[in-house]
Amino acid sequence: MQLVKPKVIPILDPGFRPAALACRNFLAEARACSDSVPICLAIEQADGSVFHHHTRVFDETHPLAKGNFRFVERLIKFLLWGRGGFRVYVQGPESLAIKLQDYYQRTPTGQFDSEIMGNRIYGRAFEVLVTKKVPDEKSSSTPLGRHLDGCRIGFDLGGSDRKVAGVINGECVFSEETAWSPITQSDPAYHFDGIMDSLLKAAAHLPRVDAIGGSVAGVYVNNRVKVASLFRGISPADFKSRIEDIFLDLRKVWNHVPFEVANDGEVTALAGSMSLNDNSVLGLAFGTSTAGGYVNSEGNITSWLNEFAFVPVDYQTSSAVDEWSGDYGCGVQFFSQQAVNRLLKTAKIEVESNLGVPERLKFVQDLMAENDVRARQIYETLGTYLGYQVAHFTAFYEIKHLLILGRVTTGEGGNIIVEQARNVLRTEFPELAEKLAFHMPDEKEKRHGQAIAAASLPSILSPV
Repeated sequence: MQLVKPKVIPILDPGFRPAALACRNFLAEARACSDSVPICLAIEQADGSVFHHHTRVFDETHPLAKGNFRFVERLIKFLLWGRGGFRVYVQGPESLAIKLQDYYQRTPTGQFDSEIMGNRIYGRAFEVLVTKKVPDEKSSSTPLGRHLDGCRIGFDLGGSDRKVAGVINGECVFSEETAWSPITQSDPAYHFDGIMDSLLKAAAHLPRVDAIGGSVAGVYVNNRVKVASLFRGISPADFKSRIEDIFLDLRKVWNHVPFEVANDGEVTALAGSMSLNDNSVLGLAFGTSTAGGYVNSEGNITSWLNEFAFVPVDYQTSSAVDEWSGDYGCGVQFFSQQAVNRLLKTAKIEVESNLGVPERLKFVQDLMAENDVRARQIYETLGTYLGYQVAHFTAFYEIKHLLILGRVTTGEGGNIIVEQARNVLRTEFPELAEKLAFHMPDEKEKRHGQAIAAASLPSILSPV
């Protein structure tokens, strides 16, 4: 598969080969070739939702057919982590489907995706099926949040800090941020007690607690934890017995008040939609990991996962590898604190070896406040990544607004990231530059906006 050199080269990553250009180039060549064939991919979820994606590949006899597998495998990876599903239907060349089956059964990266999507999230065995006709497409969307009545607590759990807000009839009366280190902790009590501590602090500023909403990285179904990096240090046995239902257990402590938890990316998009008073919002949070969320044109969320930490960004096989999945070129290495840490050496910024990743980000932010050119290069590189990935997102999402936030975007660095992303669109994708609007909350919104939006998640059934 031919990789395309970008017109805007990331100053600290000249080998970057964006997914957007590789896919556009492959598809353009396939469409222009008489020896190409249509292919339909269908992703099925446990509730019966089915999502289609139509594309083309080269006939198996064509010399360029050697790129078919990589093109389709990377495409399916985006669909799995963007849409979500335990079953993949391939309406296309049978030999290609067989290669995909082998990939998900026998390779470490394929097994990671199949295990997470199959058993962990949807409780089904993952499978790739070859078919002559995919199931009909069907999906549903539901309203998310926007409830502002009563006395509410909203919390946002990140990998390096947890935020909480007390809200009365839509007005924030208290907010606080507390540092913590949940990812490496093996004792579930650390997580439970930490969340309780934040909830109690917010409750102290409210006359009563009518509802609690949470924004948390990971995948959640009916308030149950399915997959979340915050709990990676927990043993499988403790995860099953004490973490999977942690939010249900917290609700019991709070007298069974309405209690809703959503992926932090979805809450990011919700916060943007609420503040903009508009829809078709894609939210992207640069934090400990990479969070994403989407509010569709109707103002609702779908059953899509939007787990952008795992979607392909760079098609160069020598690109940075995600330490959890073992796969190359995934979002977490481009839009997070980890991305900043990865670029330190290339930027020739030396930091003390005992500093954690959050402290290293703070060091870079302090350098940026002094207008250090090395720090600026890091943010310009992140902005270049973002511009190309936004173009890639438009192949899968209808987008009017892009909401960019998270700890990495705090300070002048965030403005540099967004301006460089705009520069990429103007240079490489001018048709998108005219259609897409970037938005960044102010500093207070960046730090606490998700906690406040999270407070609006639950509906209070009885009048307050």
